[in-house]
Amino acid sequence: MNVYTMEELFKKAGEAARAAYAPYSKFRVGAALACEDGTIFSGCNVENRSFGLTICAERNAVFQAVAAGRRRFAALAIATPDSAEPVGPCGACRQVLSEFMAEDAPVRFGGSGPRRVDATIGELLPHDSLHDLADSASH
Repeated sequence: MNVYTMEELFKKAGEAARAAYAPYSKFRVGAALACEDGTIFSGCNVENRSFGLTICAERNAVFQAVAAGRRRFAALAIATPDSAEPVGPCGACRQVLSEFMAEDAPVRFGGSGPRRVDATIGELLPHDSLHDLADSASH
């Protein structure tokens, strides 16, 4: 199994951001998703002039992993090189991520500046009914 540090995963997210298609917002995003088996899937945001049809980098990575047969993810990194400050995942991405990641799964996000934010899925989506129901079923 390949083991990556969160900083290595973040660098892979930065590489993915370079492939983003963001002609409208000019805001590139890259994501690197580590599966429990060590496989890494990357994704970038792909915009459309109808913003509702835009896909975020995080969901792009998740959907690629699911299409390849993966269902369990260990960690995620998100790079937003067009922002000096870290930008976390949107609400839709947080919901999708919580479907496949444990509450304590690590997430790192950062922009072009030196600051990084390290959190967990549970911190990004507190009181998630999926995790709350699973916890109550085990008691």
